[in-house]
Amino acid sequence: QVQLVESGGGLVQPGGSLRLSCAASGFTFRWYTMSWYRQAPGKERELVATITTLVGITNYAESVKGRFTISSDNAKNTVYLQMNSLKPEDTAVYYCKASKPPTLNYWGQGTQVTVSS
Repeated sequence: QVQLVESGGGLVQPGGSLRLSCAASGFTFRWYTMSWYRQAPGKERELVATITTLVGITNYAESVKGRFTISSDNAKNTVYLQMNSLKPEDTAVYYCKASKPPTLNYWGQGTQVTVSS
């Protein structure tokens, strides 16, 4: 049974930091591309960052480059999103996704991140 469990969300002031975690189980973690997406109220879900767990190649949305860092610990089957210099516009539900082309996609339940003073 595939499970992706996100944690680490919360309320933070502008300029602050949070680290999200996504613990995976039920599939061979290193064969999957892991991603973080986010969805703000009234907006479509958007890709934030991606990592190919086998080789560690990362990609980021322009809006988070230089502020967010995605990483993975293959021994723990966990992917992280370190978020620094947070802005109010980063407020969203953050989702973890595991994908293996062409058809396998799994989603976590999401964790709320709110950036507000």
